[in-house]
Amino acid sequence: MNWPTPTLADVLRARASISPYLRPTPTLERPALDEALGCRVHLKCENLNPTGAFKVRGGVNLLANLEPGRRSRGVLAASTGNHAQSVAYAARLFGTRAVIYMPEAANPLKVAATRALGAEVVLIGRDFDDARRAAEDRAGREGLRYVHSADEPLLIAGVATYALELFEAAPDLDALFVPVGAGSGVLGAAVVARAVSPSTRIVGVQAEGAPAVYLSWKAGRRVVTDKVSTFAEGLATREPFDLPLQLLPGLVDEIMLVTDAELESAIRLLIETTGQVAEGAGAAAMAGALRRRPELEGRSTGIVLSGGNLGIEALRRILGPAAG
Repeated sequence: MNWPTPTLADVLRARASISPYLRPTPTLERPALDEALGCRVHLKCENLNPTGAFKVRGGVNLLANLEPGRRSRGVLAASTGNHAQSVAYAARLFGTRAVIYMPEAANPLKVAATRALGAEVVLIGRDFDDARRAAEDRAGREGLRYVHSADEPLLIAGVATYALELFEAAPDLDALFVPVGAGSGVLGAAVVARAVSPSTRIVGVQAEGAPAVYLSWKAGRRVVTDKVSTFAEGLATREPFDLPLQLLPGLVDEIMLVTDAELESAIRLLIETTGQVAEGAGAAAMAGALRRRPELEGRSTGIVLSGGNLGIEALRRILGPAAG
């Protein structure tokens, strides 16, 4: 399919659609963080959304714009967690049924949160891609509206509203680091940046143990991996999706990889300097910026903390003896 590139007008319409339901999230500046990175840092705290992650913006925008008859039949999605909560939250807002397929090893915190929002959760498959294929089969059989985690222009426009808020707070960013899982977040950021700040360098950050988007971006073609190996479930995809695969090369300047150890270091740094808790995927942008610290010296840098749904046991493990 030849996907249209979302525009700034789409993002402005999305902001109007979601503003009755979601408040803007803060952009933080902290001297300790500036010192750690050697530059002026603008931290976009998407962990402070109602579901603890940026994706809720896309879910609300999509459900708000569905034709009422289609919406009333219910929606179905597949997710490792944050997209699940996004769709469940939006479905509850609009009084419709939500069915969410999640892998059997999904984060229990995210499974519980999705059920608490009223969704029917089905645990199936060894990873996200297994759950996704099962979800797509059921959606076709039952006539439910399948909400893809990336191949949805309304979703991209919705999540892009966080970038609109960020550039309003910090209009002169030299670089913007964004986590990359399915790709909706980095695409949304790039759409806004290309319209309002074309000189801003957009850098997507993916886990070394789940490099499908990175490998595809480098090769200029779809690359599918056999497995993923990262604790950051929000980054754990084995294959890129059509819309990001088509649009990323023209919108994003670079995609880089970071290790799980670097993600954990970034989580610790965020707590120490800002008091904000990031999950593994949520800390990816910080990890990328830390790796690129010499290049950022004295520059204005945006970092997207995309989600904060980190369980207490994982947090204890990452903090180590200091956690008590």
